[in-house]
Amino acid sequence: MITKTRMTVASVLLALLSLAPTQAALPQSVRDKPVTSLAPLVEEVAPAVVNIRVSQTVARRYPFGDDAFRRFFSLPDSRSGPREVASAGSGVIVDAERGYILTNHHVVGDADTIRISLMDGTILDAKLVGSDPATDIAVIKVEATGLTEMAIGDSTNARVGDFVIAIGNPFGLGHTVTSGIISALGRTGISRDAYEDFIQTDASINPGNSGGALVNMNGELIGINSAIISRSGGNVGIGFAVPTEIASSIMRQILDFGEVRRGLLGVNITTIDAEAAEALGNDIDSGALITLIQAESAAENAGLQVGDIIVAVNSKKVDGAAELRNRIGLLRSGDEISIQYVRDNETYLTSTELGRAQDQKVLGEEIHPGLSGSVFAPASATSDEGVEIDEVQDGSPAAQRGLRAGDLITHVNREPVRSLQDLREIAGNKRILFLNVRRGDRSLMLQIR
Repeated sequence: MITKTRMTVASVLLALLSLAPTQAALPQSVRDKPVTSLAPLVEEVAPAVVNIRVSQTVARRYPFGDDAFRRFFSLPDSRSGPREVASAGSGVIVDAERGYILTNHHVVGDADTIRISLMDGTILDAKLVGSDPATDIAVIKVEATGLTEMAIGDSTNARVGDFVIAIGNPFGLGHTVTSGIISALGRTGISRDAYEDFIQTDASINPGNSGGALVNMNGELIGINSAIISRSGGNVGIGFAVPTEIASSIMRQILDFGEVRRGLLGVNITTIDAEAAEALGNDIDSGALITLIQAESAAENAGLQVGDIIVAVNSKKVDGAAELRNRIGLLRSGDEISIQYVRDNETYLTSTELGRAQDQKVLGEEIHPGLSGSVFAPASATSDEGVEIDEVQDGSPAAQRGLRAGDLITHVNREPVRSLQDLREIAGNKRILFLNVRRGDRSLMLQIR
């Protein structure tokens, strides 16, 4: 009787295990050849993936202010000085002849020194060519011969369910390969202020994999591994990669111009659903409602008006403000785009040449001395109000008053701010400013003198 009971329990456990989620099985063929291993594919592409080690100098900060903290605990002045920190990541050689390597901005963007190690153990110094925080893509360069590059594939051909492998440097261990499938495409909302169109995968991605390769079964690079969702910091089967459609575009801009020249339509927008559209007399399910058009912008040149609802860009459906912001922000200035919009329940098509986001920025010192060291830009968040702080220099008057990059200024001295022009007019010639700031999910008020 005991034996039968044990066998029954074992049978139940086996049945339950068979229902549990498992890693994706191997494909039956690669390049039309039957395989029982991914080793041939890995051997071909892995030498193009590099391990990256960076060091940077950061200021040591104490709570409640350095001076007060040191005096209270009788700490020496030297402890408040800068300190050097090191971190690790990954990269992918995409141009062996010129030594160009794709990686993440958050891996190398603030580095003082960058060193890479190849699969054969060779260590090389690298320099930062350029990076883009908004897409988390960076390009670094090494001077070397005999490098192996990885072919860049077309990420727009990727499908949910495709087998992929991820190669990187998790936890600083060195070259590591994991496998899985593409779990989803077009993921957004991972970071509030970023331009996103992530490939989601269940191939194990851990800290240190950042900047590594997501590779299809043709041995082509289709994504740069960038982020994970995890409460513990380790892999839980939800990883994200920047598709090569985006990474390649950012790399080309960095190499062509030395910077990213992001396109600008020149509108403030808000998401609209079927109920709101009906209230405006339009029979559509979703779109991006234009609430403000900047003077002499691409939107104005296209003939768009406040109240128009944008429903598609370049024949791709737009469901809301976040999607429109991504579509435009991932294009370069000067690109010709087509825009489908609804006005008075009639659908129209127009085209325009995108402006340049950089041309729409204002220096903080032009507005108020207390804002020196900051740069203001039109709001990139999915809001119909506010201007955004694009940059704050460390130690500047703006930084000392508590402003941060990414802050959204919605009111100045209790007056609503919807554009850079509003900011200039309201703040002009005032000695004291009270700024209503939206920072992530929080709202606060800062006094500027």
